Amino acid sequence: MEQKLTWIEQLELMTLLFLHGMALAAWFVPMGTVLQASGLGAWTPYAFGASAIAALLSPLFFGAMADRSVPPIRVLRWVCFGSGVLSLLTAYALGQGASGWNVWMMIQSQALLSVPTNSLSGSIVLARVANSHGQFGAIRAMGTAGWMAGCWIVSGLHLDASPGTFLLSGVLWFVVAAYTLLLPAGVIPMGGTKRLTLRQRFGLDALSLLKVHDHRVIFATAALVAIPFSAFYPYTPSHMKDLGMERTSAWMSIGQVIEVGIMFTIGGFMVDWRLKFVILFGLFSGLLRYLFYAMDSQVPLLLGVALHGMAFTFTYISTQIYLARRIAPEWRTRAQALLSLLVGGVGNLTGYLVTGAWLHWCTANSTVNWRPYWLGLDLLVLVVLIYFAISYQGERQDSKPESSGKLS
Repeated sequence: MEQKLTWIEQLELMTLLFLHGMALAAWFVPMGTVLQASGLGAWTPYAFGASAIAALLSPLFFGAMADRSVPPIRVLRWVCFGSGVLSLLTAYALGQGASGWNVWMMIQSQALLSVPTNSLSGSIVLARVANSHGQFGAIRAMGTAGWMAGCWIVSGLHLDASPGTFLLSGVLWFVVAAYTLLLPAGVIPMGGTKRLTLRQRFGLDALSLLKVHDHRVIFATAALVAIPFSAFYPYTPSHMKDLGMERTSAWMSIGQVIEVGIMFTIGGFMVDWRLKFVILFGLFSGLLRYLFYAMDSQVPLLLGVALHGMAFTFTYISTQIYLARRIAPEWRTRAQALLSLLVGGVGNLTGYLVTGAWLHWCTANSTVNWRPYWLGLDLLVLVVLIYFAISYQGERQDSKPESSGKLS
């Protein structure tokens, strides 16, 4: 039975997410500039796409392992250690002037291990948080703070365009793996001694969660809105530059600062508001963000960037909390993994293709017409918002095994 966390236990989980965020940022954020500086700029979209491919393949497998045969903290330790090794090998390959194909293979291999760490770390935290909607937001905020700290360390060490950033990331992954040794191992998951089918070992039975109407709507909404939302990181800096703004990384961090602040307060919203209104608020924030973008001016664009924190937190963090509250304990890790697959894999991969093709359509003579670009994506957000508002019921399901509270 779950017990309310002490402040020391909360600090343990905050530290885990902080270190994890640093390792992710040191790997992911400077990747494009590192490849460009190494003469492999043409491989940049494939390198970023590696995470989406990994999200289609690995989260359910590791989620099933963490649910059934091995404590999640131990699975996280293994994949973090493997991510560290592959980060170092990628840095070595770049230093030796390896071909783009070889470097991409290293990046893809690293992604297969690092991508599942998001759902694993989230499930570890949620498994120990008794009042998930009251405590999870503040703990999760430290992951974003760690991401920001990782970016600042990379820039402070002048590694933005150097393979050395992958060395730094490798060391940070080892630190995360070592830190897990200080955390409780947890219990062996239920059913760990049963003989499993191949479908169960790869976590494909998690798809049965989609039979429940509200679960299906939640997963579909998160995946569908990821398509227009995926344009935020690739194309906001380009729009900034077209408006004459420099130091785009610093301007982009406005959204993350707001995100941290929102995560510290989301517990109050989850108590006072129904979940449906919380997610609708997140979707509306995303809608308003791209409307500001479409004004094609500096100040509205920055206001839109600030709304990123609201759009992300109220949509996706609330979704994670929903899964923790409405999914039976023995399915939680697989549920988080399924969310990672649908959002990071299906949603983002589709989003990279769709938003990239739409950008090409809105470009003439090497100049992007940003107003119709963002309005077109905003139309997609509006469609998802209407779908969720109509479809999600939020009914009390206390008599069903997937229910674990009065979340609605």
